[in-house]
Amino acid sequence: MSRHKHAGDPEARQPLLTGHRLDARELDSDEGEVIFDRTAEAGGHVPQKLTYEEAVERAGFGLFHWLLLVVCGWANASDAVEILCVSFLLPTARCDLQLSSSDMGLLTASIFLGMMVGGYMWGYLADQKGRRKVLIVSLTVNGLFGGLASLAPWFWLFLLMRFISGIGVGGSLPVIFSYFSEFMPRLRRGAMISCLATFWMAGNILAAGLAWLVIPRTWVQFSLGTLDFNSWRVFVVLCSVPSITSALIFKLFMPESPKFLMEANREKEAIHVFRLMFKLNMKGKEKALPEFGLRTSSTQKGDKDKTRSLGSNKERLANILKKALAPIKKIFQSPFRSRSIPLLIIFYSISFGYYGLWMWFPELFERTEDGGSPCANVSRPSAVVNETCDTVKTAVYTDGFITAVANLPGNIFTILVMDSTGGKALLSGSLLLSSLSVFFIYVVQTKAQSLILSCIFSGVSVIAWNALDVVGTELYPTKLRSSALGFFTGVGRVAAIMGNLVFGRLVDANCAVPILLVSALLLTGGLVGLLLPQTRQTELT
Repeated sequence: MSRHKHAGDPEARQPLLTGHRLDARELDSDEGEVIFDRTAEAGGHVPQKLTYEEAVERAGFGLFHWLLLVVCGWANASDAVEILCVSFLLPTARCDLQLSSSDMGLLTASIFLGMMVGGYMWGYLADQKGRRKVLIVSLTVNGLFGGLASLAPWFWLFLLMRFISGIGVGGSLPVIFSYFSEFMPRLRRGAMISCLATFWMAGNILAAGLAWLVIPRTWVQFSLGTLDFNSWRVFVVLCSVPSITSALIFKLFMPESPKFLMEANREKEAIHVFRLMFKLNMKGKEKALPEFGLRTSSTQKGDKDKTRSLGSNKERLANILKKALAPIKKIFQSPFRSRSIPLLIIFYSISFGYYGLWMWFPELFERTEDGGSPCANVSRPSAVVNETCDTVKTAVYTDGFITAVANLPGNIFTILVMDSTGGKALLSGSLLLSSLSVFFIYVVQTKAQSLILSCIFSGVSVIAWNALDVVGTELYPTKLRSSALGFFTGVGRVAAIMGNLVFGRLVDANCAVPILLVSALLLTGGLVGLLLPQTRQTELT
């Protein structure tokens, strides 16, 4: 965890803020004219007080934002890798860990259970302590326990490690979008958040590619004491690397969100961040940023003083719990109730549908290897499978890789039309098309048809997720944003858990039920999405 000086200290440290001295005469960022002279400051000149949106616009757009996109995108990709890696190791690990279909459903659900536990907790801490600190800790938890899972010789221990890893993912996934959006100018926010969301596809492709390259290789194994460290365990270790490296990058190089700093009355630190943004964005243009102040909030200071005034530990604990639950109460009160209830239904529908089906794609692909529909080949017994672990064909992972790459057209489409169309229309339309594609996955009768429809579902559903990332970020003010996204993400994890458990229970007995249920829920989410307000190019509050 980084140590910061007090906000009142003009030398308050921000990672990557090297601090630069401006010339005595400052230049306008657009015209290059001298508009502020430091020598006039002694004569009583008062720097202009800027709002958050004005300061972001003044800092410009350029190199800083593209570097930020890469860093935050890598964090987003690392979450995707950690979540999806279990689905790719199922066909092999089920033998090594002696798993039934129900056990596999529980295993795929474990990380979502952890995300549900961590989602709101990390979101609340991000609103209170800062986005950057929470990202560092949650990404570290994600990568560390994800890697330790590779050493688990028993199913219950592997399950526990995946659960704790999920707690970390539950923090980084929603907070990264709050953090990223708070650096973006209003007119570019939708397209840039869409760009950030595309890194989920990159993580998906990375996980699928690693699975394809590593798991089928029987020579990628060695003995570690009494543990046979075979290829799928090596794959688990490799999947933990992105989260660890992402945590290190945030620790060493990234500043705190300027919007959060303003809300926390840390004006000088926020100004340092805006100056860093301007310096990188205007690099090589010989422009300088005029002196300015910021209009900050005094609310948090009052809250802290009120907390200090409480006498006993019992009172402090009660106050902490009350404050932690207050954001949930607020998002379901006017004026947020009319958007929170539809968003709750949408998060549940898309999470149940997407994760319930996507996590089982490799297993369903294996069942179509000999031809036919994935629901036609249900001969696998629900009891423990006793076959060897080297029987899974490489084609299973090839199909998974192709399906992951099918995200690309949907991501490109989202980036191109998000700011002009708005997230609401894209969200509803893509959910309705996703519902239709899932319905036809049940209807088709050949492996080729199943793969084609899986790719269509992949390309269309990613549009829904990208639109949801944009809409969810813009629907709530700064003091509620991470808490609200953390809460709804937690709801989504409940849905993902239920989806995976339903698939695990029914995939052998009646495959049609979970697939048609996914189709119905996606249809519901698409219709409810029409009730959301339009947020296209709205200002963050």
